[in-house]
Order: sequence, then structure tokens, then C-alpha cells
Amino acid sequence: MKKFNIRKVLDGLKEQASSSVSSGQSGAPENNLMHETLQSENFQLCKTVRHGFPYQPSSMAHDPVQKILAIGTQSGALRLFGRPGVECYCQHESGAAVISLQFLINEGALVSALADDSVHLWNLRQRRPAILHSLKFNRERITFVHLPFQSKWLYIGTEKGNIHIVNVESFTLSGYVIMWNKAIELSSKAHPGPVVHISDNPMDEGKAIHSVAWHHEGKQFICSHSDGTLTIWNIKGQGKPFQTITPHGKQPKDGKKPEPCKPILKVEYKTTRLGDPFMILSGGLSYDTVGRRPCLTVMHGKSTAVLEMDYPIVDFLTLCETPYSNDFQEPYAVVVLLEKDLVVIDLAQNGYPIFENPYPLTIHESPVTCCEYFADCPVDLIPALYSVGSRQKRQGYSKKEWPISGGNWGLGTQSYPEIIITGHADGTVKFWDASAIMLQVLYKLKTAKVFEKSRNNKEDKQNTEIVDEDPFAIQIMAWCPESRMLCVAGVSANLIIYRFSRQEITTEVVQLLEVRLQYEVNDMESPPEGGGGGDRDLPTPGAASPSPQTTGPPTHPSTSSNSSDGVRDNVPCLKVRSTPLKQSSGYQVELVVQLVWVSGEPPQQITSLALNSSYGLIVFGNSNGLAVVDYLQKTVLLNLGTVELYGSNDPYQRQARSPRKTRQPAGGNGLCDINEGSASEDRCKSPTSVLASNHQQFYNGGGGRGAKMSRKLSLPTELKPDLVLLSVCPPRGANPLDHRDNSFSRSRSSSVTSIDKEAREAITSFHFCETFARKGDSAITPCLYVGTSLGTVLAVALNLPPAGEQRLLQPVIVLPSGTLARLKGSILRMAFLDNTGTFLPPAFETWYEPNAAGADSEERDKARKRRPVSVSPSTSQELQESQYAVVCSEKQAKVIALPSQNCIFKHSITETSFVLRADVVQMNIGNCVACFCANGHIMTLSLPGLRPLLDVNYLPLTDMRIARTFCFTNLGQAMYLTSPTEIQRITYSQETCENLQEMLGELFTPVETPEAPNRGFFKGLFGGGATSLDREELFGETQAGKASRGLAQHIPGPQGLEGMKGAASGVVADLARARIALDERGQKLGELDERTAAMLASADSFGKHAHDMMLKCKDKKWYQF
Repeated sequence: MKKFNIRKVLDGLKEQASSSVSSGQSGAPENNLMHETLQSENFQLCKTVRHGFPYQPSSMAHDPVQKILAIGTQSGALRLFGRPGVECYCQHESGAAVISLQFLINEGALVSALADDSVHLWNLRQRRPAILHSLKFNRERITFVHLPFQSKWLYIGTEKGNIHIVNVESFTLSGYVIMWNKAIELSSKAHPGPVVHISDNPMDEGKAIHSVAWHHEGKQFICSHSDGTLTIWNIKGQGKPFQTITPHGKQPKDGKKPEPCKPILKVEYKTTRLGDPFMILSGGLSYDTVGRRPCLTVMHGKSTAVLEMDYPIVDFLTLCETPYSNDFQEPYAVVVLLEKDLVVIDLAQNGYPIFENPYPLTIHESPVTCCEYFADCPVDLIPALYSVGSRQKRQGYSKKEWPISGGNWGLGTQSYPEIIITGHADGTVKFWDASAIMLQVLYKLKTAKVFEKSRNNKEDKQNTEIVDEDPFAIQIMAWCPESRMLCVAGVSANLIIYRFSRQEITTEVVQLLEVRLQYEVNDMESPPEGGGGGDRDLPTPGAASPSPQTTGPPTHPSTSSNSSDGVRDNVPCLKVRSTPLKQSSGYQVELVVQLVWVSGEPPQQITSLALNSSYGLIVFGNSNGLAVVDYLQKTVLLNLGTVELYGSNDPYQRQARSPRKTRQPAGGNGLCDINEGSASEDRCKSPTSVLASNHQQFYNGGGGRGAKMSRKLSLPTELKPDLVLLSVCPPRGANPLDHRDNSFSRSRSSSVTSIDKEAREAITSFHFCETFARKGDSAITPCLYVGTSLGTVLAVALNLPPAGEQRLLQPVIVLPSGTLARLKGSILRMAFLDNTGTFLPPAFETWYEPNAAGADSEERDKARKRRPVSVSPSTSQELQESQYAVVCSEKQAKVIALPSQNCIFKHSITETSFVLRADVVQMNIGNCVACFCANGHIMTLSLPGLRPLLDVNYLPLTDMRIARTFCFTNLGQAMYLTSPTEIQRITYSQETCENLQEMLGELFTPVETPEAPNRGFFKGLFGGGATSLDREELFGETQAGKASRGLAQHIPGPQGLEGMKGAASGVVADLARARIALDERGQKLGELDERTAAMLASADSFGKHAHDMMLKCKDKKWYQF
């Protein structure tokens, strides 16, 4: 209770310090009218789940009884997989690469060995695995670990060639060491090198032999070599291999040795009871197979199958029916871990088909370029997307069930639908079902189908292609879940608008609008007091000179051709296909909008985008201006430079501009003139290309994209120069900037250097709403609010015709209405609340089938119902304000009362950093502003009071990927791309954090260990063989003594063994532990019963033999013996 009061006092102090009230008004009475239900206690930040393929995998292990898979990575991460939907992510604190993994089979534990020479024991019997013990080796480098089934002795091989023994129960070193000089013949004078493999002889468990794979009878083993050969050795051999095989070598006819092949990196030898054994190996191809993809070879009897893989092989494991190495293994599948994929091959079917992978491991199929996250979607949306996406599945998979099927799903109560949309470098858009902390792909849209395939023709490239590679990459997405309308903007300055339909159609001609954006901008100066705008952009010294301006209006229609002097003009970056387009069910093209070259200058990339299905409009902007498109009438309604939005009320002192060119009327070809300020083509560079030219522009202030990127990261004092260079010049495969990268662009710091200045006021955000267009209006009207990079919010009034047929015939009137507010930093997000503080979502239409037979205009009009607004015009001029606009920029947030346009609350979010992403989100009991800053802080502010409710230093900005992909959504959820292949989801909701333990799946489930193979009476009686007692005597402290203290340091885990016992809580966990204890007791009783029966059988047999001997010798005389 005391903590609660202190927090309240601090909140009140912050509110007094950060809130400013205009005209001497006090914010307290206004805030009392709207009780803020959200408090600090409602917020807590924690990670929930990580999805996707483990980035840079390095090792793998499998538990054949629990049927779970573990993958380690080069960054020290562990990913554990059970049945589809059961996944777990863990991280070693050191971040060192995981070089080896070993399960304690069916015991709920895992051993990991790292490149920093540490070994860790993980407890998997809890929903969030934790480290129980660690060993840190000081004198020797670890190279390999091996743990036999049902053994408590862990073998650790080192770079010196020695093998150390660890008791996994106490995680202490044994005094017994297999030294390298004692494990080799005395005649060998050279050091044998590091330990590369350890495995037990299946029939004689007392010997640890450096080899690759044993025959299950323990009489043979097989080794792979760097010359592409396999050697089979007999235990009782004479120092020579029993057989040498070169799987991919050409056998010369003259008896010479076969030509050497590439190294065989790994081999496994698995036997079957009824057929030939399997030999499975990676590598070993002949050197003349240049350019051939990595292969896995399966040798079975006389057949050899070579299976090509898409990526290099990291490791592979053979899945067998039994965990016992001294029995027929009966292999049924091979798990192949590739650098960027996980493949499971079915060994039981002809042709070795692969299993269909149920995990969401294809996020990186093409590099992710942008993301959007939607929580609490319409309930019919996910089934609709799944229905059309299920028809896209490939054929030819194995018909068997996915073999990795361990664990149990969580029992979460979170039931609202969640959808994640990812845009990719190849132009694909993927829809994912993210409900209940799972992830499953629903539907895949290929936007590149709309365009002609580029030819490798130099002439064509000069005319049309201005992007080095990945010209179809998605940069921004706008989606309306209720109407299912989708608009995507690509890096080639193109937009595609899609409608959702369940029916397949063929589009004869793709509707196309080509927009000519040109605007001439001269230098501008900052006003003495910028009204919150701060320092203004100035021209960069030494910047690239602008290209020659177009003289005169364009008199020719928009065609993709060059002008007479060879300068590219009216040429789009991509060519829309002219042949009929067959569109399957799902998202179908409604309209394509392309920006064209203007007088030899490429179009600038689109930086902001918004869509409204109720109005039938999309709006997009770039660094020079904006354009409003009516996608119902297929016309351009408005195309203006940013300066023109101010009209005569421009607050900035700008130099006189050249006379405007004549603009073609709206509804024609949609041409307008907004001039580019640079001749550089780098603004259309591919997101995945090497921005080599940007190195130079970063230093000389070039006006291309490189200069813009340098400015984006050079302002915050927290970011070091080497980080700036890393972000400016990303490596090949880096992702492109989307509209959220503009959040880097304009931090209004007083220390802005000349390299960070630029002469444009870019459009950074849009918001459609039904509100008051002008100060003092008495009625609400459809509006578009525009945010700029100089911190200005401008209103544009929309006059829409009546719905139905009139909407398709009468023009939409668009009229700029003046400035609403000015803030520090570029505008990131805008939203509206009613007079009770309730969030007002933009109007939308409900989805209808656009291709339904017999659908007339009346049915469509019924479907297009605008969302009712919770305010009536009659109350707008009464004592209380009618609406409140929430505006968030890179530096601050404001709440503005409408229609009076008085700022009633203001909060400075950050002074030393800047906000990357801001969203107005709806929680269970209220609304708030959520912000993610470049210094890693995640913050939430109350509405409308803008009180700080949460401020956590979560994630320092280490690369541009996080900034591009970070998304907040409703109900306290957020996500970002933590690596090129993985999505990290987090929550800032206290309620979700409390329920997270129940929502997570269980990896360990009580499973009875399979019965050990029967060795037979005579083998047991005469075969001898070592028992577990031999190892206890050999490795135990009594015989081997204690290990050297300086060899390794024991580090107890944060929980330890007692923590493991108490980690899982609740009735379910207690029952599970009771079941485990009963199972273990039953197993021990069963083993005792088997041993008793074996002893009884042995005694009976001995008695029978003794009786037979007595009868045989009964009548013999003494001299007959």
C-alpha cells in the first residue's frame, strides 16, 4: 500500500512538471470529468514468446522418449520444440555459441556446452526452463560432450585430446581423466588433435571410443574422413579397417585409388530388424560437382539417395524407435538442421518425402521489410483467411504425423483474435494467426504478380529499373480488418489496393493510375520562435545539385516513354502487366498507383500511408507532398506540396518559389507537379542491396538516401558513431526502411549539424476521422489529419457524396483547412477521444463479397454503414469540449480539445533521445499512449492526462531492424523482429504477465521409459559385459579421487535443485510430480521384478544342468571319469 501511495505522489509531481495549460486554465477539473481508470499497477513489461527459425543455429539434440527437439545458436540461445504450438526460448547469459547439446533422455533435463568452455544443466520440468548447475573450465577448451542413455556420467572432450567425466547428478568433476597420451598407441609420436566425437560401445559401456557411429551389436563402428571416405572397423581387428567406402567417388578401372572427395562431416549407422542398415551422411561429394547444393546421402542396401538441401547443413539426427543403442534402432526419420531451415525426412516411404513443417519457421523465407500487429480483430477474419490460405498449400509431403510431438499446450484464457502481417523483400505479404501466443501462417499474397517480370536487358534496365535488386519489396502496409481492404506501398514508389474475395476471377486489364509528383522547393528559414517546431531544416552544404527543372506544363498523356532528349520522363519504376491476370480467392487487385519519373529524376519513396474503407480513399505522402486517391472512382483528388497545405498561414519564413505549373484536373490522369530535390537514384535503392554509395554521401552530405539515413541516427547522444555507420550502410540482406523509419529523421535538437539538415518538410503520418475541421466548427465532418516532419498537424476536410450510386458518380471534394497544432519533432501518431475519454476509431465499412452473383448497388450500400460517432453536433458548443485530439511526436505528446483547439495537456516524452514508434492503444479498462524510444525505453502515458504510467529501459537500439518492425497493439501486446528470422512478442499488461505462466506450454510430460531389450539368458550368463557398478567404481570418488580444483569451477544455478523442485506450483504441478514419482517407483519395481525373474530362471537352469550331470555320472566308476 505504501508503494502505491509513493507512486501516486510521483505521478502527480510528474504531471505538474510536464503538463502545461493554456490561458491560465487548470487541467485538473477537466481531468476529473474524465476519470482515468488506468494506473501504474495495470502495467508490467515482460517477454512472452519468440517465433521463427533460430537465427544462426549451431547444434541440435533430440529426446526420443519425450519427443522434443532442442536447437542451440551462435548467440547462446536455446529453442525447444514439441508438438505444434509448444515452443520455448531460453538464453545463456554469456551469449557464447552453443557447440553441443545432450538431453538427459526422459528426465526433463538438458546439458548445453558453450564456446566459452562452460557446461550448463537445464531443468525442463517447468514452463520456463532454468539453469540448475554450471561448470566453467579454466584450463582446457571444450570441443564435444556425450551422455549415454540412462547414465549419470557425462563425457567432456577437449581441444587437448583429453576426456573429463562429470557426474550429472551433482554436476561435479570426477577425478578420472582419459588422457590423450594414454588413449593412443605408444608408437604414435604426434598429438592426435582435439576430441571431435565421443560415443559408447553399445555392448561394452565401459569403453569410450573416439569414433562416429557404432553398429548396435558393438562389434563394428564406422568413421568418416576428410577425403570423403568411410572406414568400417572391427573391434578385434588388426589395426586396419575392415572396409573402406567412398560413397561419391568414381572407381577407376585400373585399380588405382579413387579420387578424393569433399569431407564427410558426419555419419550415422542405424540398423533394422528386417532389412539392410541405413548409413546417413552429410558431405562427401566429389570435387567436380561445382555449384551443387549441399546434400544429405541416405545409403540403404544397394540404393544410394542424394537429397539436395536449400542451405548448408549444420547438423542432422536420425530418429529411431528405441532410445537404446544396443538394440535394433529401426530409424524412421531424419531431422536436418540447415542454416536457415529445419527439414524432417521420412525414411519409411519411397522417395524419402519430407514432412510438412507445422512450426512458423518461414518468417524469413524472404527478408522481412515491415510488420503490422492487430489484436482483437473481427472473429470471422481468421477463418476467412485460413479458408483461402489452405488452398495454397504444397503437395507431395509425407502422409505421416509430424514426429516431434512432445509437450502439452498451455491453458490460457486469452481468447481474442490476433493477426500479424509481414511484408517481404520479394513482394510477398503474409498473414499470421497470432492468437493465444501461438503463430501460424494463414495466407500468403504475392504482389509481384501485378507487374511484368524484368528482363536482363540493359536497355530495359536503363528505362524502367531504378532499384538494384528486390524492386517489389514491401515498404508500408495499411489494412482495415473490418472491411478487409489492404493497401501496400513498395520501394519502387508504387501502391497496390486489394479487395478480399472468396471467388476466383480473371482481370482482363489491371486498373492503373500514374501520378506525376513534382515540386520545386527553395531554402527556408526557421521562425524566431517555431511554436514548438524547434530548429528547421536547412540545405546541406555540398549537397547534390538539383536537376534541371521542367519548364512548362506536361502536355502529353502519362506514358512510359523517354523524352526526345533521352531524359526519362513519365516512366514508372515498374511495368504493370498487360496480359489478363488470373486472381485466385483471397486478396485481388483493385487498383495500382505508380509515381513516375519527372524530368530525369526518379520518384521518391512513399513514407506514409493511410486507408479508409468508409470513405473509399487512400492517402500517401513522401518527402515533398501528398496525394489523395479515390479508389472507387479511380481518380486523384488532391496532390499538393506540403507547403501548399498551409495556404496563406504558413508559419515558416520561406523564400519565394517559382510559379506553379498548370495542374491537370483531378479525375484525369491524376498528374501533379511536386519536384524532387536531388538527382540521386539512391532513394530507390533496394532495401537488400549494399548501399556502398551511401558511404560517401554520409560524409559529403549527398542528397540521396544515404544522407537521409545518416541524419536519422546522428542526432541522439546515446548512439555511438560506430552504430551510426552500421545503420547507414547495412550489409547485403538488410531490410528496407518503412514509414516508421521517419521517426529517426527529425529530432529537434539544438546541436543539429549541417549534415542533418534538409530543405523538405516530409509527410510522416495520416489519420482519417470524423471530427471538427476548423476551430469553432459546430458540426463534425469527415476529415484527414496530416502530420509532418516539422511537427505540424494540419486538417483536410472531406466532402463525400451520398453512399450508393451517387458516391461513384459525384466527385469527392477535398479542402485543406489549416493548422491544428505544432509539436517538437516529427509527428508519429494521431487519435481522437470523445468527451468521456472513449477512443473514437475511424469510420469503416463492413466486408461484403465484391464478386457475388447478382449483387446490386443496394446490397453494397447496406454493407457500407459508417461507424456511428459518439458525439452529437448539438453538444459541441456547450461548456464541455466535444472531442479530444491526441498527438504524439518524436519528442512530446499533446491532448487538444476540439473544436476550441486548446491544448489542455502536454507531456515531454524525452529530451535526450527520440521516439521511434508511438501508438494510442486500448487496454481492458481504458486507453493510453505507448511509446518506444531510441534509447530503449518503453513508456505508457495515461489519456487524456498524459501521466507517466510505465517507463522501463527494455531494449537499447542496436540495429535498424528493431526500429522498423516494432509495433504496439491493443490489450497490452507488442512485437518486433529481434533477428532476421525471429519475431519477439512482449506484453506491457499486468494481467497478461500474471496469466503468462498458464498460457505457456509444458515441455516435459510423464512418459514411461521403453522396456530395455532382452539380452537373452546365455548372453547375460556368459557374455559378461560391464554394469553401471563398473562405472561407479571407475569414476567415483572412492576409486578416482577428487578432480583438480583449478580445472573447472562449479557455479550453482539461480534456482538450484531445490528451486527445481519448487519451480512448478499449483495443483496440476503437484499431481504431475506425484505421477512422475509413481511412474519412477513403478519402473524400479518393474526392473526389480525382471531381475528376480532372470535370477529365478538362471537358478532353474543351473539346477536342471546339475541334475542332468548327476544322472549322467550316477552309474560311472571312478576310473571312467
